Amino acid sequence: MTIPIRNTVFDKIKEVNRLTDVELFKSLVKDGHVIADDRFNKILLDLEILGLITVSWITKDERRIEVVAVEKEVDKIEEQNKETMEKDYEASFPGVDK
Repeated sequence: MTIPIRNTVFDKIKEVNRLTDVELFKSLVKDGHVIADDRFNKILLDLEILGLITVSWITKDERRIEVVAVEKEVDKIEEQNKETMEKDYEASFPGVDK
């Protein structure tokens, strides 16, 4: 079973968190993944549409590629419930003092 090239490209980007398209392309070639320019651009576009990366132009011929940081929302009620359950669990052991 082979891994889709899109996953390989995303894994390469995640390893360093930020790089240029030139660096990414050289890294892929070094690992034996030779991709045509149009296919490479399509993969970057797909990853950007999926919201996994952002691509911005640095110079006329070079782009910066970054992993999108996804912030996890903290539900205050869920956090309180978790703390209460932990306290109840610890209190369920009689004779154990802290």
